[in-house]
Amino acid sequence: MNNMEFLLDTIHIDDIKKYNAMIPLAGVTSNPSIVHKEGQVDFFNHLRQIREIIGADKTLHVQVVGQTTEAMLADAHTVLENVDHDVYIKVPTNEPGLAAMKQLKQEGVHITATAIYTQIQGYLAIAAGADYLAPYFNRMVNADINAGLVIAQLAKQIEREHAKTKILAASFHTVQQVNQAFENGAQAATMGVDILKTALGNPAISAAVTGFTSDWEDIYGQGTTITDFTK
Repeated sequence: MNNMEFLLDTIHIDDIKKYNAMIPLAGVTSNPSIVHKEGQVDFFNHLRQIREIIGADKTLHVQVVGQTTEAMLADAHTVLENVDHDVYIKVPTNEPGLAAMKQLKQEGVHITATAIYTQIQGYLAIAAGADYLAPYFNRMVNADINAGLVIAQLAKQIEREHAKTKILAASFHTVQQVNQAFENGAQAATMGVDILKTALGNPAISAAVTGFTSDWEDIYGQGTTITDFTK
């Protein structure tokens, strides 16, 4: 059984450093909208910095921008040449994108199939040999599509075919959506820093921690910790 993979959907260097040190981070994802939030960064140098932080054993996913097959292939090759050849190239799951996936897989390139809203898109991406599928959970919800069902059906298809493809669920608005994605068979999820902060910043968690400290200090004195017993 594969372990769950948690990825960070940002290119903000400080956040990547922080969460790479904090959680069992499996990788980092990006897209032009995320780059736009960061401002006009030195794109390739910025991505190389991210690779230095996360290391070679974690995945880095970068979206193509071109809209034709030729432009997507050109974008993919440019990223691979200017960052490294281990980058997972994110390709939209439409007609030109599927053609680009086919070509890139023949070259041995890692592929993350993106903009997935429907089962048929996912089935075609699995057949194309995509390494990851990225169904857009909250965007499906907003389009009145049963996101959990789509992920569950894609998981069943991967199991039927004994495919190596993994489901990398994306586009979350709530922590509950992340949980639903995993419960329906996603092996991985990429989320923004806001989702992680919400998940770990629950007031009940802080209250429990404060309570533990207070109970300890009532017995052993204010400001003391377990370490004080070794002094």
